Amino acid sequence: MTKSTIPAKPFGSTGHMVTRVGLGGEGVLRTTGKAASAHGVIRSAVAEGITYYDSARVYSDSEVYYGGIWGQEPQARNRIFQTSKSASRDKSGARKDLQETLQRLGVDYLDLWQIHDVRTLEELSVISGPGGALEAFMEAKEQGKARYIGVTGHHDPEVLTRAVEQLPVDSVMMPVNPAEELLGGFLTSTLPAAQEKSIAVVGMKIMGGGHYIAPHLGITPELLLRYALNKPITVAIVGCSSPSEVEILAAEGRLLQPLEDAQLQKILAPFKENARRLAFYRRIV
Repeated sequence: MTKSTIPAKPFGSTGHMVTRVGLGGEGVLRTTGKAASAHGVIRSAVAEGITYYDSARVYSDSEVYYGGIWGQEPQARNRIFQTSKSASRDKSGARKDLQETLQRLGVDYLDLWQIHDVRTLEELSVISGPGGALEAFMEAKEQGKARYIGVTGHHDPEVLTRAVEQLPVDSVMMPVNPAEELLGGFLTSTLPAAQEKSIAVVGMKIMGGGHYIAPHLGITPELLLRYALNKPITVAIVGCSSPSEVEILAAEGRLLQPLEDAQLQKILAPFKENARRLAFYRRIV
């Protein structure tokens, strides 16, 4: 049976379209020495029609794994939206990261290059100040080495919101899961700020540890994906470790099913006593 196309959404105000689910850079991609397994996951994502591909310079060999596929299938480059990130805070370091990223991926440009994991206002000041990484990002966009630029964060919603407001970015990547709804911040502050600027929102940490806390209550990966896709985000990304996990991701991407309030409450219930613990990636004070 022929699979239906995964619906695509506008990537903010860029005019570019991406599928509403994307392959995250975690899972088997954030490893070394597992090229066969990683290539199987990437090929499965391509076969499913997923167009958004996440990576980062610090994600082990993820960029190399992608490069191994795009090098064999150069025609796929025009159908995919390849992203990566730099955690360097200065211009020279970010420039070096981009050069290495392009070499490892075997591409001439990125569709999206992101300032990775901004955690403090001090970091934000360095990034946007003289000689900061932002200069390298703007330069890359002007030179066509990065179509769009973005910012990511999962540590402090106040800092990420400030970054969205202050930086000339086309997208923001942030956590989207039930724990975040209960804790507030990313979904109640960063998301509205992104909507105000009409920039794309990439949802990460979709699983949020949730399917481990109460399997007997039916908190499955499918349900957590459905939760995220019912939020006003552009694309939900999940790292996968097998083709079967890619199939789940793609299937949920095809399923345009709104959550009823009763379903939402069922999802939130087991998170109420565990939200702070499950948001392990956050700065919780």
